[in-house]
Amino acid sequence: MSNRFFFGGSDDSDSGEDNLPYPKPLSRAAFLTPDFDPATYLSSLRNRHQTLEDLRAELRTRSQDISKELLDLVNDNYQDFLSLGGSLQGGDEKVEEVRLGLLGFKREIEGLKAKLDQRRREVAGLVAQRKAVRRQLQLGRTLCGIDYRLRELEQSLLITTNEALQDKKAGDNYQGISEGDEDSDDSQEGNGSTSRLIKHVRQYLLTRREMERIGLQDKFVVQNQARMAGVRHTILLDLGNAVKQNRGQDDQQLMTLLAAYRDLEEGHEAVQVLKERLS
Repeated sequence: MSNRFFFGGSDDSDSGEDNLPYPKPLSRAAFLTPDFDPATYLSSLRNRHQTLEDLRAELRTRSQDISKELLDLVNDNYQDFLSLGGSLQGGDEKVEEVRLGLLGFKREIEGLKAKLDQRRREVAGLVAQRKAVRRQLQLGRTLCGIDYRLRELEQSLLITTNEALQDKKAGDNYQGISEGDEDSDDSQEGNGSTSRLIKHVRQYLLTRREMERIGLQDKFVVQNQARMAGVRHTILLDLGNAVKQNRGQDDQQLMTLLAAYRDLEEGHEAVQVLKERLS
């Protein structure tokens, strides 16, 4: 109990009241603990030999003392607080400098963005040009392939001039061939070999498909329509001559020749040739 009470004095001449145990003053440190709880603190004071009214008076006095200390602390630092505004003078210039710096940085960013957009458009234009050049290059290769196959067909079919084409249309290249000489002249007359004829038909069909893929309105295609017509006409003449020469000697060869007519979509021409063959 000695830690909770103190005695008024040790003089034997003091009265009996002076020797009574008095409660110690409330500790200031008890109010400064981080986990201070008023209810817990008041419950710890139940063993104090002190009336409730005295405890209230002491707590009230302690509260007044703390309020006075707080007021004194504010008054002591008030002048420093007022002078704080003066110490911040000149901040507007610093803020303006920062603002101008940010504006300059923003203009630089916008300039870089504009250059980047311009470069992006330039690159997109160059890519589009590259794609166009590639398309034109591919088209040129296709046209060269068509011209090469046409020349190859014309050379193989002995088509060299417009006059020769007209002669073939008139059938002059096939005059003087007698039916009795079919077996000996079959390999020499107008590419009479069935395999060679089928090869001519396939080359012609491949060339026609490529022309259709390019477009029948293309200038190159239009200019070479006459050549294609000459090749087709010559192939039909060779097919007709081969059918006429095959008088039941080889049914498989005949079916192959008729299939070539079908591929050329010349069914009517095949019927005419068969009629002439049987007449």
